[in-house]
Amino acid sequence: MSNILELDLAPCDQVENIKGVPFPAGLRFRQLLVTGPPGCGKSKLMTKIGGWPEEGYIDLTLQNWWRARSLTFRPRELHLGFPFVGYPDALSVIDPEWLEAPEPLKLETSRICLPPKKKSFLSVDWRNRFFFEFSLPPPEQILKWRLERRRRHSHPIDNMVNLEQVKRQVAVYREVALYFQDQGMLIYVRDNFDGVPKYVVGAKTDNESLKSRA
Repeated sequence: MSNILELDLAPCDQVENIKGVPFPAGLRFRQLLVTGPPGCGKSKLMTKIGGWPEEGYIDLTLQNWWRARSLTFRPRELHLGFPFVGYPDALSVIDPEWLEAPEPLKLETSRICLPPKKKSFLSVDWRNRFFFEFSLPPPEQILKWRLERRRRHSHPIDNMVNLEQVKRQVAVYREVALYFQDQGMLIYVRDNFDGVPKYVVGAKTDNESLKSRA
């Protein structure tokens, strides 16, 4: 992806506080899955709301990832594996193949597996079981936080961090957030840790339909 994908965001019309943090109205505490690039504030949010303390990993190319044992415990933060053109296996944005690629890798959204829609009264409603928060502060802010972490020597992945790398990581998560919303998944974006959650303007699944399904 050569350009940084920008999202047109607007604040959710109705919010409610969970342990002092604003969330979209209708979101249930155990629906919540928080994801985003390294250093975006996922762990900070989990600590504040008392979520599951360990980060999970989900490979979005795997069939039935939504049944993964790691998703039993919610809310929790997630590290995602993505499909990229030319790579048969999913890569995360901290894998060496992704970080060391001479050109930004192109996301292959057609290989992302999505939970099935509810087909009958007795079937599991996998689409509504999870509500994804994409934590996407400005890359400059994420870089600042990661440089602060680097001084504490707490995360080896911060040793070679730079602004261009962070922009590329944010861009991948932005693209997946838009794809999820267009495909009818429940998502919202938080671009400021203390700010109001936002939805993507102009996506196929708008704010009202998301709230009606939550």
